[in-house]
Amino acid sequence: MWGPSIVGYGSYTYISPANARTTGIWPKTGFSPRKAQLSLYGLKDLPQGASLLPQLGKYTEGAGCVYVKKLEDIDLAVLRELIAIAASRQDDQPR
Repeated sequence: MWGPSIVGYGSYTYISPANARTTGIWPKTGFSPRKAQLSLYGLKDLPQGASLLPQLGKYTEGAGCVYVKKLEDIDLAVLRELIAIAASRQDDQPR
């Protein structure tokens, strides 16, 4: 668990692209089942994920996550690929 509501897998040390002195630990990928929608983390941060994201289906984006209202709205095979890309992340890749 990452905080009270995020289920995260793996971890990496990130360096903020806005300020190279800002670093932290964050899950490579994760999700949070919220009332209005499912929040998915780590799917769009790497170039490979960002280029595959349009094939996911019906979603919206936040600053660091992807929001899905229903799993039926997305292509689960694409979601699996996005998760695999996120899980392969190495330390010190910008987020």
